[in-house]
Amino acid sequence: MSMYGMKLPALCAFLCLIACSVVFSAAPMAGTQAPGYFRMMLGDFEITALLDGTSEFSPELLLNTTPALTKKLWEQQFIFSGKAPGCVNAFLINTGKHLILIDAGAGGVFGPTMGFAVENLRASGYRPEDVDTILLTHLHGDHVGGLIGKDGERVFPNAVVMVSKAENETWLSAEEAAKAPPARQNSFSLVRKAAAPYLAAKCWKTFEPGAELFPGLQTVAATGHTPGHTAYLVTSNNQQLLFMGDVIHNAATQFSHPSIAVQYDSDSVKAVECRKAVFSRLARDKVLAAGAHLAFPGIGYLRAEGAGYVWIPVTRPLPGSTAQ
Repeated sequence: MSMYGMKLPALCAFLCLIACSVVFSAAPMAGTQAPGYFRMMLGDFEITALLDGTSEFSPELLLNTTPALTKKLWEQQFIFSGKAPGCVNAFLINTGKHLILIDAGAGGVFGPTMGFAVENLRASGYRPEDVDTILLTHLHGDHVGGLIGKDGERVFPNAVVMVSKAENETWLSAEEAAKAPPARQNSFSLVRKAAAPYLAAKCWKTFEPGAELFPGLQTVAATGHTPGHTAYLVTSNNQQLLFMGDVIHNAATQFSHPSIAVQYDSDSVKAVECRKAVFSRLARDKVLAAGAHLAFPGIGYLRAEGAGYVWIPVTRPLPGSTAQ
């Protein structure tokens, strides 16, 4: 019996409870997030999604809709803040012979919430030096800014950068840049800056639509968002994944209403036609898709529903995957 009339085991338990309460209440919040990468297998190929960062999407950027429709669609997705959350994703493909990066993220171009693709690439177990090929879906800043560091040097010193010929001829053309409105001049100079060290090293190449760049990796023309926008179809052991780039920007509206376009499209009519064709094929053939601006990891399936589609995200490695 203790001096307070309490049995010793009970007293010890009481004192431990007090001690534990003090420790837990004093613990500071961690304030950090897990590394942004997700890994799965596609046949014999290893696929790694890399989170470059997050963004906010304003309703004013949407075309072919009304404020009332946008509000309704967003609220159905529990978006009440007036802006929709967005992501910027890049993707790695390890074929066993090549380590291929699809898009390079924003780098330091768009502020502190983006530019983490290389950090997450390292966290996933690879180094920028390991990448031998970079396939660009198009040449907007949030896809090419990560090609170079703060001093303009190549972030991926052993990589060959590949982009469609039409995209290259648009964004690296002095004539096209001169015709662009003042608001877009910065976009052209950003692309020239990102491409410069790779061009100097003769590590910048172009291709025509439909080209098979590697066994199991074919380019697919997906124009509309930009003149040479390209998707990449990867096939291994009868499994397929279409890296569709910016075929879609805003999941809360464009899956259910594919006719809704965005102001970023160079040709919104073609962009809508492309989106409808891509979505139809993905749903019909049950092909996996990956999107640059879908909620991380941005990989999933489409199911047709009414006049639109429903996105079914992949949230864990596919059955049979040996990835951790």
